[in-house]
Amino acid sequence: MNPMLGFRAMVYKEVLHALRDRFALIFAFMMPLFQMVILGFAVDTNVRQVPTAIFDQSGLTSGDGTAGSSASREFIDRLRNADTFHVYKFVHSDAEMNEEMVAGRARVAVKFPPEFARDLLRGETAQVLVLVDGSDSSVAGQAVTVTGQIGLDESLRRLLGEQAARPIEVRPKIMFNPASRSPNFFLPGMVAILLIFVTTMLTAFSVVREKERGTLEQLLVTPVRPLALMLGKITPYFALGVAEVCALLLFMNFVFEVPIHGNPLLLTLLSSCYLFVNLTIGVLISTKANSQAEAMQLAMMIMLPSIFLSGYIFPRDNMPWIFFGLSYLVPATYMVNISRGVILRGAGPAELWLDALVLFVLGVVVLLLAVRRFKSMIV
Repeated sequence: MNPMLGFRAMVYKEVLHALRDRFALIFAFMMPLFQMVILGFAVDTNVRQVPTAIFDQSGLTSGDGTAGSSASREFIDRLRNADTFHVYKFVHSDAEMNEEMVAGRARVAVKFPPEFARDLLRGETAQVLVLVDGSDSSVAGQAVTVTGQIGLDESLRRLLGEQAARPIEVRPKIMFNPASRSPNFFLPGMVAILLIFVTTMLTAFSVVREKERGTLEQLLVTPVRPLALMLGKITPYFALGVAEVCALLLFMNFVFEVPIHGNPLLLTLLSSCYLFVNLTIGVLISTKANSQAEAMQLAMMIMLPSIFLSGYIFPRDNMPWIFFGLSYLVPATYMVNISRGVILRGAGPAELWLDALVLFVLGVVVLLLAVRRFKSMIV
């Protein structure tokens, strides 16, 4: 008996099935291309244009906010000429400088003490304090290295030019993660990624499951309104997501010894906005997909941008402008900032309310789209 009997018939049958499943074909071709585009264009491991704030006490401040000390201006010009830093603001107090760092607007802050210019004129060693946000290990390491090189180059230039000149001493201080522990960097951001599994993945199967079991028609003849149906489906998973947030925080704090510098209740409250938008995305996917396999594929297309464009692994500041703009449409972008802000930087509502508001608005918009999509299914 021929063991290959029927082989050609089965190949022909599967080719017909594959050609008829257009979504699977599109997913098979587009998914690798989508990943290659993100990894090739959006992801850049080089650290450039790090937001930097300057606090210069070494001279009188001019009207435009820049410092009046020529020595500090030369050092600032060296920072600007280096592609690593982007000097976006001059602050006028320690409190304002710390506020910029805690809020996450500045990743690096450079402080020139009042005696900086005076020490140089006296031929003494002048010190520069460099504060670095340690919540991002790649940015922290690069910022410390480059500022040290700039200080060394400036010192050599002064020593070669003036016989009695003294070097400039750059004193880096890593904030929020002084030990540069990897768990302190990865785990707070990982909270945003792990919650996607509890929210988007589970709710993506909700309406699809009704379709496959044939119970969707029963729901259509009931007096349940589409909005009530959508909210009713996401409410149990919302409670599960809140419990998951608490479990992750406890596990992270006690097992991996990642300290939570902010208010855990505030983090849980702000995380609820992230849970809400992910749940609504899952429901929207379920109204589009016709099978659980298709829902899984659509959910995977949501997860990839969440990992690569949110700033969880790669800095967003290095992305091309088009991907940097798209990152604002990724909910994980705001959750990564919220979790790192509360856990590592001790940020409060004043620094994070905008992230939570954007997440809530995104959730409302996606929920309305899901309701509209479901109404079209009824018709």
